[in-house]
Amino acid sequence: MHFHHERLPLRTASPIEIIDITAEIRQVFEKSSVREGQVTIHSPHTTAFVALNERETMLQQDMLAFLSRLAPKSAGYGHDQAPIDGRENAHAHLIGLFMNASETVPVHHGELLLGRWQSIFFVELDGPRESRTLNIQISGVR
Repeated sequence: MHFHHERLPLRTASPIEIIDITAEIRQVFEKSSVREGQVTIHSPHTTAFVALNERETMLQQDMLAFLSRLAPKSAGYGHDQAPIDGRENAHAHLIGLFMNASETVPVHHGELLLGRWQSIFFVELDGPRESRTLNIQISGVR
């Protein structure tokens, strides 16, 4: 069994942002030489997540609008009364209840088994942020 780990640094520019990271994940995967196994993409943040979904401009705009409506930023949340880090980000934590910190993609015959329309996204809910990180763990046989 072979294991390969990398950290992918990211920077975000908007309060809520959906970034397609599929190409970056493929680049890391290619370095691993794994033929059968899996790739796990993990966000160690409590206000930024990983998602598999379709990359289509209007759908991504719909996603941003939906997330903004799901938990409006200025709704008087208790967490925002005395935030630990000075960020009034209760809305981001609440939206995060419905998201995944990680996603796992199977690998077969040296290929990521993403569906025809699937892309891998980093979802920022508390931006902009100068520094975000994703952990990419690849395991399997060469």
